[in-house]
Amino acid sequence: MDSHYDQVMKAREGAEGATRLYFAYSTILDRQAFDEWKGQHNYGFFTLPEGELAEAQDVGLVYDFPSRWWGGRVAGLADVSGARVFGRVFPIGAKDWPIIQHKEGAVTGMCVERSVRVKVGSKTVDATAFTTNPQRASADGPVSARFLEALVRGARSAGLPEAYVRSLETSGA
Repeated sequence: MDSHYDQVMKAREGAEGATRLYFAYSTILDRQAFDEWKGQHNYGFFTLPEGELAEAQDVGLVYDFPSRWWGGRVAGLADVSGARVFGRVFPIGAKDWPIIQHKEGAVTGMCVERSVRVKVGSKTVDATAFTTNPQRASADGPVSARFLEALVRGARSAGLPEAYVRSLETSGA
């Protein structure tokens, strides 16, 4: 176990509050990779709910975080009028929110939480997504091919629209 696990478990102990809506658009949608990550970090007890197909409004993907683990830049979100990013919205209880924060890189300061407006079915709701910490953003280096593969695999397995999945395949080029 690592110190991040200890931080997360301590945060879970005192967690109170309502369920939050989490907009996931990245590699967490790749269930195989997520299950592997959970195993590596001793979170086997956590199950990500099914979630609902969602479309974030007025944001686009931007490859602005150089990741040593992925071997290149990975995606965050940027405000882009009229753009959209597909993903899934998951209800996450306060006790489990620290696990999501760990997975998304907020615990290490790589990412920060941000609010997004998402269309879920016929309604539009506010949800929380994670994006690159502005202090860590950079366009240095190539986009990670391995990250793109996981992004596409996750988008497909999450049932995102096929036209969107195809656009991901070339989004880092």
